[in-house]
Amino acid sequence: MFTGIVTDVGEVIAAEQRGDLRLRIRTGYDLATVPLGASIACSGVCLTVVDKGPEGDSSWFGVDVSGETVSRTAADLWREGARLNLERALRVGDELGGHIVTGHVDAIGEVTAAERVGDSTMLSVRVPRALGPGIAPKGSIALDGVSLTVNAVEDSPDATLFSVNIIPHTARETSFADLAPGRQLNVEVDVLARYIDRMLAVREQFTS
Repeated sequence: MFTGIVTDVGEVIAAEQRGDLRLRIRTGYDLATVPLGASIACSGVCLTVVDKGPEGDSSWFGVDVSGETVSRTAADLWREGARLNLERALRVGDELGGHIVTGHVDAIGEVTAAERVGDSTMLSVRVPRALGPGIAPKGSIALDGVSLTVNAVEDSPDATLFSVNIIPHTARETSFADLAPGRQLNVEVDVLARYIDRMLAVREQFTS
């Protein structure tokens, strides 16, 4: 479990296609406190630490990204030079500053507009219509692992469009400093919305 509060922005320094894709990610984390097998959210994707730098080089950790994960996440993340929003797993007793985030991507969103409003950036994002019921005004959503509040939602027959505000602090502390139309984002709706949507679908199936 995670909270959507990014604590480091890592950089992919190596990407090697093996059976799965092996990444080396540079980080400022104290990796002496990160054991092999630990979970780290990488731009909203829960990945397992499978390798670390040798003794004397604690600047990077390694993860394996399966073909399934690559196919269901935003393009251009899993390449050398990509910047990733990092968050270590939530521990019992930690402050829950954002909302409960599982690190399981529901859909890929596309930025349709990024407009300055005051000091912030108002971001408009399009997602598949099937995800629309899980997105509500003033509800929580995770974009590339960042916990944000939904401003407004608009549904059409084939897509749902929603907006969020990126404040200057969030832009500085995440990979969101250079957002532009066309960029893909990993989208995870509030976990409660997932279960409510599923419950309603099953109820309708057996009562219709």
